[in-house]
Amino acid sequence: MKHITCYLDFISPYAYLAFEKLPLALMGHSYSMTYKPILFAALLKHHGQLGPAEMPPKRDWTYRQVLWLAHTQKVALQLPASHPFNPLPLLRLAVASHAEGLPNRYVVETLFKHVWQGGAEAADPARLEALTAQLAPPRAVNSDEVKAQLKAHTDEAIALGVFGVPTFVVDGKLFWGFDALPMLQSYLAGDPWFDEAWTSVASVAQGIRR
Repeated sequence: MKHITCYLDFISPYAYLAFEKLPLALMGHSYSMTYKPILFAALLKHHGQLGPAEMPPKRDWTYRQVLWLAHTQKVALQLPASHPFNPLPLLRLAVASHAEGLPNRYVVETLFKHVWQGGAEAADPARLEALTAQLAPPRAVNSDEVKAQLKAHTDEAIALGVFGVPTFVVDGKLFWGFDALPMLQSYLAGDPWFDEAWTSVASVAQGIRR
């Protein structure tokens, strides 16, 4: 049985789409899953990138594509009232729900739907208060321990080479994005393509650096 680690941030609509379609995509395969909340903004800072919603033309396209994907995949999704937003309260709530900072699928699903269903403000204080009461985490959301675990998850992801969310890691291989689910499925199915093609990209020289 393969073990998959899913690095995610609730700010990402692609992470939500992947989360919703993951059980169907991997149906028939034997696997276990660990969800690790991370701060996507920290990945962007580390790699010197802007987020999709920080570039106006890309922002508009991202939202249109996300709505189209949700439509074609039959996933209930409404854009929040404002985006991007500060995801730290949601990430910390997820981490606080488990002693080792590893939320279960119910917690992750609840947090994703808080953001991506209903069209409300994800960071609204009253909604966050109600969400916290609903999930009833056993640890204080803003404790130093919870903050440290979230940072540790994020640092771990960066060390592995994670640059975006969602990223699924299995056997040291990174599969990034909602559209990587078929590729992940093929790897779990034992597709021999991965035996050579996966490492062959390392032989391509970088021609220009900016």
